[in-house]
Amino acid sequence: MPKKVGLFFGTFNPIHVGHLIIANHLAEHSDLAEVWLVVTPHNPHKKKKTLLDDIHRLAMVRIAIEDYPKLKASNIEFGLPQPNYTVKTLAVLEEKYPELEFCLIMGEDNLKSLHKWKNFEVILKRHAIYVYPRVTPPSSTVINTEASPFEGGLRGMFTKINAPIIEISSTFIRKNIASGNEIRPMLPNNVWEYLDEMNFYK
Repeated sequence: MPKKVGLFFGTFNPIHVGHLIIANHLAEHSDLAEVWLVVTPHNPHKKKKTLLDDIHRLAMVRIAIEDYPKLKASNIEFGLPQPNYTVKTLAVLEEKYPELEFCLIMGEDNLKSLHKWKNFEVILKRHAIYVYPRVTPPSSTVINTEASPFEGGLRGMFTKINAPIIEISSTFIRKNIASGNEIRPMLPNNVWEYLDEMNFYK
């Protein structure tokens, strides 16, 4: 059996304890051997003043997970043409790591729009989806695509992980840093030190 690796995509701007809780929960309480935090590069055509450079967001992910051996940081999308699509990233990973089985990790809210993704049928045929709750209370442990809003009546099962519900957002953290509010409990200590030293978001 190939080793299962969960892919947790995000801008991680910045990575916070909520990201770590979800990633670690999946690594420890599912059949995933590892969880890779895939840092999404910023689209050169859609620059945002609040979005840190790719290298800094990747650096913060790396230092945040350095004590978690089942969590890995990935910059796989940095070298792909923009705009990039998840289906392309998955194809590149499959070619580079044929010995691994890649699965997608997403929030329950994102699942509702999955049918709008480019070539989503290909993703569903080739990759398992692990869903973590974003609403209270968590829904059932398994989601059947026949009961979902996907077009074409696609069949298949999605694994629902009863991970803790985290009400922390990177946007909230950035706004509070800019306002001078105390935000350190929401960030790994080494990430806070990195942000503070670099004077980011202020």
